Amino acid sequence: MGGFVERRTTRTVFVGGVQVGGGAPISIQSMTKTDTRDVASTVEQINQLAKSGCDIIRAAVPDQEAADALPGILGSINIPLIADIHFDYRLALAALRAGVDGLRINPGNIGSRRKVEEVVRAARDRGVPIRIGVNAGSLEKDLLVKYDGATPEAMVESAMNHVNILEELNFKAIKLSLKASNVPLMLAAYRLMAKKTDYPLHIGVTESGTPRYGTVKSAIGIGILLSEGIGDTIRVSLTGQPDDEVIAGYDILRALGLRSRGVELISCPTCGRTEIDLIGIAEEVEKKLQQVDKPLKVAVMGCVVNGPGEAREADVGIAGGKGFGLIFRKGQIVRKVPEDSLVQELLKEIENI
Repeated sequence: MGGFVERRTTRTVFVGGVQVGGGAPISIQSMTKTDTRDVASTVEQINQLAKSGCDIIRAAVPDQEAADALPGILGSINIPLIADIHFDYRLALAALRAGVDGLRINPGNIGSRRKVEEVVRAARDRGVPIRIGVNAGSLEKDLLVKYDGATPEAMVESAMNHVNILEELNFKAIKLSLKASNVPLMLAAYRLMAKKTDYPLHIGVTESGTPRYGTVKSAIGIGILLSEGIGDTIRVSLTGQPDDEVIAGYDILRALGLRSRGVELISCPTCGRTEIDLIGIAEEVEKKLQQVDKPLKVAVMGCVVNGPGEAREADVGIAGGKGFGLIFRKGQIVRKVPEDSLVQELLKEIENI
């Protein structure tokens, strides 16, 4: 997989047991949308995300009560947890004591040099990496003045200022992100950063929107960077269910040949030759196969004349005729079945595989 993409060489960072950078598979992240103080709901959501293939999860820790909930959460999940901290360095220390696998902070907004040193020392003692997360919407005021707004150069300078703080403290377990809701800005910032450092990059389009438009923006932004070899871990940020983020992340990686978990559905757009309810069948197949985690290529085609041949690279598929359809594997017809049995017979064929 990924033979057409020459990936950027980066340092290696471990978030719990997940390697980020250093040529490791690109990991998929999401963020909990529950109240972190609600342990039961947060654990339930994280475990569901793990079933969907999420590699790393992040949770907001806005106050001490949320920090106090972390041990209960960590004891009931099996994927690495990153604590998202802003402003209060004591919350970062509490999260580290609780046993989190990573921190997402901006050293510049958690207080004095002494406070930063305390957090960095605690993270180093525990072998916990820090992600410096720069967001175009919350850049430092002096940089906004210097660059006359949020520019790629301003974002990179912000990130490097924070990197320098950590490097001066001899801390190198660093990941970087430079997110923006504007795709061209995000692309330019990451490209510039990729030339300046070999730290692994967490990439994404922030505040991208609802599942429909947000997935499109994320696929363009994340996909372009990945195709250029830039990016070591990704998050698709959507105003929707966190499962949607993980599914979209895998779809992006699969489209580029970078990871192959789950089903890739190939389906034709339909035309005047189509004589079955192909749209309904394709939607039903996609829904029923959503929880399959084995890499599998499934085709739903509308034409018995061209369908099997056009989708010969699929592991299994169906091609519709008038009131019937063909089940095929690797382009070879297996059997003919009535239209109302197509989905059921396709699922049987997949179970056999």
